[in-house]
Amino acid sequence: MIKKIFAGFFIMVIILCSAYKKPDKYVIRAEKDAFYHNNVGLNYLKDRIYYAAIQEFKIAISLSPSTQASAVFYNNLGETYLYIGYPEMAKTCFEDAIKLYGLNLQYHINLVECYNVLGITKPKIKELKTSDEPLSKIRLGLLYIQTGELKKGINTLDEFCMEEPNLLITPAIRQYLKETVSKGET
Repeated sequence: MIKKIFAGFFIMVIILCSAYKKPDKYVIRAEKDAFYHNNVGLNYLKDRIYYAAIQEFKIAISLSPSTQASAVFYNNLGETYLYIGYPEMAKTCFEDAIKLYGLNLQYHINLVECYNVLGITKPKIKELKTSDEPLSKIRLGLLYIQTGELKKGINTLDEFCMEEPNLLITPAIRQYLKETVSKGET
């Protein structure tokens, strides 16, 4: 009897052990790994290791190419390119960030800074005046402010805030306007 119980228990252990699958150590979890690579890139930036940071941001983007989180990765890549003197490459990154998530004011500010560095603010103002893109008014206002037309810029951004009071970006624009007005008065 004990032999039968032991044999039954032994068979059950063998069956359970054979059903257990050891987890694979090399499974790619794209979204989680993308955040990891982005964070590694940020650490490289702190250490001023720009090439490695760029590679890490590119890996993060490739692991999660069309998600809202990728907008952050594109922005980080663009800021790095802009910092090391490649504004054309940075411009493309900021445009991609805005395509993925256009409701972050910093992406628009960075793109306008690229326009300024590239010396294309005047043509961009002309282009954005006639644009049908909903968020182009943000960049137009920022460009006016960037080129010294403070009153025009403030009015354009304020007009946007009145037209789109419920957008997620609107409070950030209001805060930006508040800071810009206070700087302009001092």
